Amino acid sequence: MIRTNKLTSSVRLALFAAVSTSAASVSQVAFAAEEGAKVERIEVTGSRIQRQDMETASPVTVISADAIRAEGFTSVDQLLQAQTSMAGAAVGSSTNNGADGVAQVDLRGMGAERTLVLLNGRRMVNSGSGADSAVDLNSIPVAMIARVEILKDGASAVYGSDAIAGVVNIITKKDFEGFQLDFNGSGTDKGDGESGELSLLYGFNTDNGGNYTFGAAYSDRRGVIQGDRDWTEPGASSFIPTGSLNGMVKDANGNWVERSTGYDYTQDSWFQTPSERYSLFANMIQELGNELVLTGDILYTKRKSDQQMAAQPADIMLGVCGEEDIDASRCLTLDQSMLDAGIKADKTGRVNYRRRTNDVGPRIYNQDVDTLRASIALQGTLDVHTGMTWDLSYTYGKNKADTWVENSINAKKMENSVYNNQGAWLSGAPLTQEIINDIGFTERNDGGNEQHLVAGVLSGELFDLDAGPVSFAIGAEYRYDSGYFNPDPVIVAGEGTAAQQDPTDGNYDVISVYQEVSVPFSDKLTGEFALRFDDYSTFGKASTWKIGLTYEATDDLMLRAVAATGFRAPNVSELYGGNTGSYDYLTDPWGNEQDPQILVNYTSDENLEPEESESYTAGLVYSPHFIDGMSLTLDYWRFRVTNAITRLDAQKGLKDCYAGNQFACDTFKITSDGDLSDFTNPLTNVGSQNTSGIDFNLAYSFEGLGLDWKINNDLTYLLEFEQDGVSYDGTIDGNFGAYAEVRNNFSIQASRGDWSLMYYNRYIGKMDDIYTDYDQNDNPFTAVAKADAVMYHNIVGTYHFTDGLTASLGVKNLTDEEPSFVSNGSDAGTVPEVYDTIGRQIYGGVTYKF
Repeated sequence: MIRTNKLTSSVRLALFAAVSTSAASVSQVAFAAEEGAKVERIEVTGSRIQRQDMETASPVTVISADAIRAEGFTSVDQLLQAQTSMAGAAVGSSTNNGADGVAQVDLRGMGAERTLVLLNGRRMVNSGSGADSAVDLNSIPVAMIARVEILKDGASAVYGSDAIAGVVNIITKKDFEGFQLDFNGSGTDKGDGESGELSLLYGFNTDNGGNYTFGAAYSDRRGVIQGDRDWTEPGASSFIPTGSLNGMVKDANGNWVERSTGYDYTQDSWFQTPSERYSLFANMIQELGNELVLTGDILYTKRKSDQQMAAQPADIMLGVCGEEDIDASRCLTLDQSMLDAGIKADKTGRVNYRRRTNDVGPRIYNQDVDTLRASIALQGTLDVHTGMTWDLSYTYGKNKADTWVENSINAKKMENSVYNNQGAWLSGAPLTQEIINDIGFTERNDGGNEQHLVAGVLSGELFDLDAGPVSFAIGAEYRYDSGYFNPDPVIVAGEGTAAQQDPTDGNYDVISVYQEVSVPFSDKLTGEFALRFDDYSTFGKASTWKIGLTYEATDDLMLRAVAATGFRAPNVSELYGGNTGSYDYLTDPWGNEQDPQILVNYTSDENLEPEESESYTAGLVYSPHFIDGMSLTLDYWRFRVTNAITRLDAQKGLKDCYAGNQFACDTFKITSDGDLSDFTNPLTNVGSQNTSGIDFNLAYSFEGLGLDWKINNDLTYLLEFEQDGVSYDGTIDGNFGAYAEVRNNFSIQASRGDWSLMYYNRYIGKMDDIYTDYDQNDNPFTAVAKADAVMYHNIVGTYHFTDGLTASLGVKNLTDEEPSFVSNGSDAGTVPEVYDTIGRQIYGGVTYKF
């Protein structure tokens, strides 16, 4: 028997209306329950127990397809990163440097690798350029999404590794009948950044209890150049097109003088990266008789994307003729004008030559990525009366990527060319076509990921207590994951001007067993218990548990709490990634490196151990009986990660070494005089994360002034975020992103009959902008500026012309808010992954169903 009261309905309202979920679907569920209609058992994100309602101890946010459409999202990463529970700087459409077109989610800012992404309740294969550590959300088209569920507490005891920060479960459209055509498009008021998505959906029922749903989608996103926004801070790179020698350049009179200007790279770089995606997907449900049901889904996506950056910055050390240990047949001659200008060899007998290779052309990164994911399951019923069911499934995922970089530079050939054509390289004049053809090449890489998952679960009721049945789920899984990445041979050999990188190739498997039990101790108190055991081929065994409690204090108030442990197994790239160079935005306290990007050698380790975590949530759901249609949720959350797989704070390492800390110098392989030629940041298990905060949601539906109104407000208040002993709460930086203390989303919708109008805003609080400055004696010190708070205003209207034809039109960032300046920003003086760098956008869509 289903227990129903105002609170039960309110929990449903809180779940389904937390992020502008369609109120129609909410009221239908509540009405059905109140009328005593038969409610089908469902599986809720965060539990494998089939249950009759959605009341669990874990806080879950649900984003409906209607909400996604209304807010004009054309990619999964955009809709997720707009949620207040996100932090950090997850890569996506605004990441031009280093993401290879990948889009990820970063729940609580704890890292994309600590958020588990599911598709219809089962794992999605990691995807991207190869040997990837997280799911590329570009592989999941918005057109196929029915809803997105975000579980905001640790769920390793239910789902295993990677669910430390929570779970994003993407539910696809299924059980569809008819034909539906959708077109959605947008563009900025500045005439760029156009995007469009065309999708088709077709489904039909069969006479023998089956449904087959098929879909296809095509999306096209155009680019936005950084320099086309008048607020963009011009770049000032030390790599200039005419070249420099030990920081000296030739002036118009042919004299060597100190470089006084930098190169503005914003004229060649994207704020929004271009991308094309082609997707095919299908879902099937087929009753086979004898309580057997066969289900399956398949998804294929091809992504063609590109990024563009300023021409390759070439940085090479040239041997000086006549110096000790320098080959006299391969050396640079310093003439008298150079010597008079103070250009001289360092202690190794070399000088530094830097050049922005504009003669060759801008760096153009291209990706051609194919992702396939298929799942099939057979479900049956052992006992109709107790709801005892079983489920056997197999899931397969494969991702393959070909990537290339046009206009790359072969550093070895460039060095030889400088020796052989000293006049051409040092004159400041454009290079000849012969030299360009000699030093330029197209860097070609390939990679991929593969996953096999076999799972079985038995779910049902064990026995009855006075307050109701004790429900359970018990299951086992086998999972195999592999990944590889093959860099271009020139890059592997370290002969390119881009960072050296080793190939990656590895795999592991894991066998898991788990159990869950839900116990109604009384009519008001219910306990949820989960235990999981995993055995990995790499590091061995891991056990995790979860305890949750819900207490209906009154008909209006429910209290809930969850305590859980979790873990994250080291992935393929962390175990077998070899050495990889990365140009990080750092400040050299010795002043030897003037460019904001410093080469850091990243190393992996086959002996890494799993991360361990503890999570706690405690909150309430309150629906006052004296205000119909209102629901409040308030939750405190806390996560503690130990033995974390991490790279240490490289900037802190530089500062500590500069201050005389020899341990820091040895850890990062820095010499005491600031030689960064072997600057290394290894992966280790010495990291930690501590974060906590408060989530608040208000959902209110009512009638007034002859209109139907819906109000929704989501607030996240960050109390603490500490990583490796360093506090990041209330700060922003180009390397780690943003940890605003306050993030708030508010929406209000008015509707009547066939039309609706919605206004919503998104607020990101002010943050400390911490950076390194220098006093009058060139001594470094820590300075703090303020990154201003921003609020983005959006408005959209929807009109239903007929039962099958609906159109919408809206404006994002109505007031054209500019992003806050960040001293150590990742691009153009800000952090594009955090702030809107595109500006005001007009968007709209049409849906036709018949």
